[in-house]
Amino acid sequence: MTLSRKGLVLAAIQLAIVLSLGAKLLYDRATRPRVWARTQNFDPDLPIRGRYLALRVYLVPEGFAYQSPPPPNQNAWWMNQKWAYLSVRDKRLIGSADGSGSGMWVFIQKNPDGSLSALAQDPVLVFIPETFQMPAARAGDELWVELTLPAKGPPRPIRLAINNAGGFTPLHFN
Repeated sequence: MTLSRKGLVLAAIQLAIVLSLGAKLLYDRATRPRVWARTQNFDPDLPIRGRYLALRVYLVPEGFAYQSPPPPNQNAWWMNQKWAYLSVRDKRLIGSADGSGSGMWVFIQKNPDGSLSALAQDPVLVFIPETFQMPAARAGDELWVELTLPAKGPPRPIRLAINNAGGFTPLHFN
């Protein structure tokens, strides 16, 4: 086999791998549950080139109990770090203590009204084009992300939206 033929075979194998991954992601997007979830944006310290947003996803916890920290240490977040199995119910992202399939580490938080909420520990990375102008955030604006929940692994982002007094507005990157 000549060197150029080996190069073509290698290129064909690599192309097949990339196309099969793309086909799997498109299949998951078409067949797996999708949900919009409110997020919290933060500035990560990652050596990735390009523009991206690192988003921590809020979810509704089920089957978890909040453990109050001891008095000297009022910020014991590690006490409320739990593994949550992800699902979609009533168009809401649910994190359950029991289950199977995809999941993630979450922080259980107690809200001022006594209810519980959960915030994902690991971020969902959303890559945005260099030319996209992100709308300026105003008081009361919430950033939301549409997610696909794969059978295994972390949620995959699809698109972003802004929720404010003017309504729910999906962002278009083109």
